[in-house]
Amino acid sequence: MTKTPDKLRARPRPVIKRTLMVIAMAITAFHLFASFLWIAPSSALREVIPGDLLSKYMIPMWGQSWSVFAPEPINGDYYFDVRAVITTDNGEEITEWVRATDVELDHSTYRPFPPRSAGLGIGVASDLKGEWEDLPDDQKAIVKLDYFKGDDSAKRLKTKLDEYEDPKNTASSYLDSEHTATAYATQVAKAIWGDDVQRVQYQAARQNVVPFSERNDKSAERPKIQPVPVGWRALVTEDQQSDEEFAKYFCASDEVRCVGEQ
Repeated sequence: MTKTPDKLRARPRPVIKRTLMVIAMAITAFHLFASFLWIAPSSALREVIPGDLLSKYMIPMWGQSWSVFAPEPINGDYYFDVRAVITTDNGEEITEWVRATDVELDHSTYRPFPPRSAGLGIGVASDLKGEWEDLPDDQKAIVKLDYFKGDDSAKRLKTKLDEYEDPKNTASSYLDSEHTATAYATQVAKAIWGDDVQRVQYQAARQNVVPFSERNDKSAERPKIQPVPVGWRALVTEDQQSDEEFAKYFCASDEVRCVGEQ
């Protein structure tokens, strides 16, 4: 029997190298599984990943969907407008509306490698509008009201919504989206108007494009904007937020003039 030379014998991989390979394979497997759950239609299978870990992992770096493809391609634009009440030498004043989504998109226009954050405002507006549309009419009327006084304003809003019938339990999901929208609006407002911001109001909206069947009609006009009316809200700041870093990014756009640039 011919013996295999020592040089041709498979050498065992070092423990460290094997450990790193296993870790890399586990990370890859989790990413593929998480991407599958995120892209696939919502189902109970998503509960395999506990809490909101899936959304925190996928957003903002890995978020994706099949909505760009047929049979239901993207057929509308989302807007997110913000205004604030600020303190001045003459008392409180209400600012003009600023379209945050236009400022965000300016960071990606004509740029081959745009930041993933350039779609943040669109994502917030899309989520908020989707959750708002599921609310019963009575609850839609409530979110139009102002809730900004005191540290318990968000709790009072939830208590008021709970007073009305909610067969599909949609209020909880809406409040989560509103919390995110308020935190985003707070950062936008502070970036533009500084620390004098006292409260914020925002409006998410969608506007459909001209229907495909009317694409050759020169007189065709885009359908009207579909707004989500939300009242004034108290400021929301998350522990993970950095107002300074967000302001540097947001105010770098030519679409907005921030307080430090006045």
